[in-house]
Amino acid sequence: MKYNFDEIISREGTNSIKYDARQRVFGNEEVLPMWVADMDFRTPDFVISALRQRLEHEILGYTFRGNEFNEAIVSWMKKRHGWDVEAAWLSFSPGVVPALNMLVMALTEPGDRIIVQPPVYFPFFGAIRENGREIVENPLVLKNGRLNMDLDDLKQKAAGARMLLLCHPHNPGGSVWTPHELETIAHICIDNDVLMISDEIHSDLIFKGHQHIPLASLSPEVAALTVTCNAPSKTFNLAGLATSYLIIPNKQLLEKYNRMINDQLHAGMGNLFGAIALQAAYEHGEEWLEQLLDYVHQNVNLVREYLQQNIPQITMIEPESTYMIWLDCRALGFSAGKLKDFFVDDARLGLNEGAMFGSGGEGFMRLNVACPRQVVQWAMEQLMVAVKEIGNLE
Repeated sequence: MKYNFDEIISREGTNSIKYDARQRVFGNEEVLPMWVADMDFRTPDFVISALRQRLEHEILGYTFRGNEFNEAIVSWMKKRHGWDVEAAWLSFSPGVVPALNMLVMALTEPGDRIIVQPPVYFPFFGAIRENGREIVENPLVLKNGRLNMDLDDLKQKAAGARMLLLCHPHNPGGSVWTPHELETIAHICIDNDVLMISDEIHSDLIFKGHQHIPLASLSPEVAALTVTCNAPSKTFNLAGLATSYLIIPNKQLLEKYNRMINDQLHAGMGNLFGAIALQAAYEHGEEWLEQLLDYVHQNVNLVREYLQQNIPQITMIEPESTYMIWLDCRALGFSAGKLKDFFVDDARLGLNEGAMFGSGGEGFMRLNVACPRQVVQWAMEQLMVAVKEIGNLE
């Protein structure tokens, strides 16, 4: 393997949210942090090299994103996902979460009903609630070890709704939505004139045997009602550079969004280094990404096998994508708050508690395995000892 993902690099003292905010988040700065969705691997060398080259100019004034920024996105979408994106469809955001909020403000009205599919990435709820819209839940169903859509329920909920926030692929469950699921939700939304906002930030992190299909690529009719949000940040560990993009084929929707970010909020300039990093990552990142996916999937295998052999009371939802694992801890018998306390105080692990992801999250924990394998091994060993101490293992 060309790239070394086994290297353990200290992130303490860098204002890392994952590491340096442990006391504030968990009340314990000694926990092994495996929560927030960034990686403990080095940002790829070709990205660092591009940033260093630009720094040598030594003037960091106002800049705009050149054509090469859009061209890199268009090329990446074609070679990774087989989707022919036009540069004219592209817009910018400092992050997918800000984009979700701006889209809610720009494309809906106060009081509008917006559908989410819990358990789901928790900022979805805030983007609706904090902007004065109404949350409509279409809960996912855990069946045969996978979080699945309840399409019959969605059909009922879509009547009278204005927007659907889709997590595609799904965070925290790792489901890669199938062509049938995507086509069905698209038809439901088209029939009810429901806008589809597809958060596809994890779409590059797909494990073998599965394929990501961009929602808007299904047909021009679907594309006309779809806004796709994406970024290189999860894929290449660039979250600190605050750079993401939107793909909006519908010109009217694009104009409304651009008016929001550029004219109302004046937030469209972006980050000089984020643009450079995106271009470098998308132009040179395929080999690195393939090796990353192999390594992360081996970490997933480690967790599955360790749980089966040593902690059978905890099971995992088999992820089809992402480096997050959805752990089913319900057999331990803890309430939501007590479960987090057990992980922090007894197992000394800092994970996201499932309840924060909404309905269906109670009794689950989200584990980040985008880290050196030794760290995953330590986490499993600490968890095993803690479970033994509460008498849940024979």
